[in-house]
Amino acid sequence: MKKLLGEFKKFALKGNVIDMAVGVMIGGAFSKIVTSLVNDVFMPVLSLVTGGMNTSSLFVALGEGEFATVEAAKEAGVATLNYGTFIQTVIDFLLIAICIFAFVKLISKLHKKEEPKPAPAPRLCPFCCQPIADKATRCHHCTSEIPAEKK
Repeated sequence: MKKLLGEFKKFALKGNVIDMAVGVMIGGAFSKIVTSLVNDVFMPVLSLVTGGMNTSSLFVALGEGEFATVEAAKEAGVATLNYGTFIQTVIDFLLIAICIFAFVKLISKLHKKEEPKPAPAPRLCPFCCQPIADKATRCHHCTSEIPAEKK
């Protein structure tokens, strides 16, 4: 039992597990921001563009009778195919995906990129000027003896 607890402790305290937990918590908070942006900013504008059409109320009754709303059909015990809800969910997903994409692009522009370190210059043979290994004592191009480097 102690071995199992020790393994769990080792797993739970790994850096990547803790990083993932922090990411999940930040993601939960960020999802509230994005949902509010979509519901409170973009959806009203989209409603103006579409003339106030509410797609979530679109449905097909799969039984006998005509019903004005999904609720009326459900009260009558008739099954409904709520394709409007699906369309609304797809629109919500697309708007959320656009918001997240824009946010990631903004963050990546703000994030300072590290300059790559230049590779060290290769050691050259003093006789033929060809690159040679750092520990070489002879040039494999011209077979000249390479003097030891002074440090």
